[in-house]
Amino acid sequence: MSDIPVIVDIVRTPLGRGKQGGQLSQVHPVDLLATTLKALVERNDLDPAMVDDVITGCVSQVGEQSATPGRVAWLGAGFPAHVPSTTIDRKCGSSQQAIHFAAQGIAAGAYDIVIAAGVESMSRVPMGSNRIGQDPYGQAMAERFPQGLVQQGISAELIAARWGIGREEMDAYSVESHSRAAAVRDAGGFDDEIIPVFADGASIVSDETIRPGTSPDALAQLKPAFERPEFAQRFPEIRWSVTAGNASQISDGAAAALLMSERTATRLGLRPRARFVAFDVRGDDPLLMLTAPIPATRRVLEKADLRVEAIDHFEVNEAFACVPLAWLKELKADPARLNPRGGAIALGHPLGASGVRLMATMLGALEQGGGRFGLQTMCEAGGMANATIIERL
Repeated sequence: MSDIPVIVDIVRTPLGRGKQGGQLSQVHPVDLLATTLKALVERNDLDPAMVDDVITGCVSQVGEQSATPGRVAWLGAGFPAHVPSTTIDRKCGSSQQAIHFAAQGIAAGAYDIVIAAGVESMSRVPMGSNRIGQDPYGQAMAERFPQGLVQQGISAELIAARWGIGREEMDAYSVESHSRAAAVRDAGGFDDEIIPVFADGASIVSDETIRPGTSPDALAQLKPAFERPEFAQRFPEIRWSVTAGNASQISDGAAAALLMSERTATRLGLRPRARFVAFDVRGDDPLLMLTAPIPATRRVLEKADLRVEAIDHFEVNEAFACVPLAWLKELKADPARLNPRGGAIALGHPLGASGVRLMATMLGALEQGGGRFGLQTMCEAGGMANATIIERL
């Protein structure tokens, strides 16, 4: 490696419910990201002209998110026009992949300073709108999978069935996600990672999505979200236990991380907060779709020459409760170290921003708790997953 890539800082917006009336739904996604970029640059007293690239995760690249949102947000922030940007789409892992590309570019000597970011306004640019009602698969894919692939909710049901994860277990996990997130919020544990967003004349500083009063009894009243006769016939093993209450919340948000070479950080008098230990990206069965975090975790641990027991904090994105629960059954990790600050079930899942958001939460937890190693992984549409190990400095 030419130089060691490090994280100097990482911030995110508060998360809002991804529907009309949500606390961020009146904010254009480019403006949301511009606010995040400005906060990141200003709180590190960084000359923005020194940034080599802005790599931005965004999934629904249509409408208000169609014009290379990182580039437009950078210009909207008033920063120098010579700094370029590119947009990454690896579905839910888009901004985690942005972090990977940024760090790998630094390690290769192609960059000195990069911002890895992500944005998704799901209230203004609905999930799936970039398909514009057309078939994204084509004939060759249809021939390989003649019965057809399924939407993620059905994949989640198949995972629950295969790993023997029942409705009560998923609901109990979801209650714990809200409880953990509320406890961290109330103790000020998210304060260092959240930057304020001004909307409707008010400064928004807290996640809108956390429901501390969530109970197993309340979740038990929710109906299965994906039950369909045709899928019941095709997959008789499904028990129809995935609901809106044990799945991630549709959300609005943005996040950004400042990465640079360790040498550059030293020269600028900036203190690195973490270094990268290992990266991985992995594919798995596209029908089950959400299982790739399991092989990705195994491989990134092997690359790092670390055992599960060495990791102090795991972030496994809570796309559905069954995803981290199946991961837990396979990896045999300490449940107390898995998403100890809650996850997407409580905090929300603004698709393109989630990778950097998880990293912000994990790094903050390592610093506040004195942990050393953190491992982040998240399932992605099409049966893929990124995995990253960092070491707190």
